[in-house]
Amino acid sequence: IHVFGPSGACLQRFGERGDASNDIKYPLDVTVTWDGHVVVTDGGDRSVKAFDFEGKGVLAVREGFCLPWGLDATPESEVILTDAEAGALYRLTADFKRGKLKKCQMIRSQLVSPRGVAVSQTSGAVVVIEHLKAQGLNNGSTRVKIFSAEMDLISQMDSFGLNLVFPSKIRTTAVAFDKEGRVIVTDVCSQAVICLGKPEEFPIFNPLISHGLSYPSGLTYMANNSLVVLDSGDHSIKIYSS
Repeated sequence: IHVFGPSGACLQRFGERGDASNDIKYPLDVTVTWDGHVVVTDGGDRSVKAFDFEGKGVLAVREGFCLPWGLDATPESEVILTDAEAGALYRLTADFKRGKLKKCQMIRSQLVSPRGVAVSQTSGAVVVIEHLKAQGLNNGSTRVKIFSAEMDLISQMDSFGLNLVFPSKIRTTAVAFDKEGRVIVTDVCSQAVICLGKPEEFPIFNPLISHGLSYPSGLTYMANNSLVVLDSGDHSIKIYSS
């Protein structure tokens, strides 16, 4: 795990690859809780691991996960987590300072290969990216599902449905909420970042970044509302002003 400052300087590195409890074998996603802990999904040993900001491992959870993938923190420092292989969504509650797991609860099942997930800091709504099985030689499609804070399904749209509304097929790999509660996704087909609107108006089509990206595979908002995009195409982190 690398921690970078706003100027791009690497401030900290931790979680070396290995078999020790503090090591990380195959990190798939990362989030930071409101109380300052770094939480990582590790596909290598099918666990969720938490570290303090000095890089010390404080907790490792292996609650029968099949393939923990995406995760995001709530304002209460809980963690919402997808299990891509089990097709499930979990809520993980822990006292990270003491390194104690309080509860790991499945809150949604029967999802199709859920990966990216984001929690709205304003409404508590949850958006999940499902990766649908490929038919024939194409590379499959994705589906965006939005749940209320009570985990009721609000809206959903797959690549085919979005293609009926928008000019291009959208295949999304990452998702985030902005400060106003709008759903923001990456689209690897058009190499863009797109705003799909708030859950109640979903979907609208508002491209935020339409050039300069190769393969946008991750995104998050900083405290100053800058948008950070992880570009796997040219192995870079790109920061855009609000």
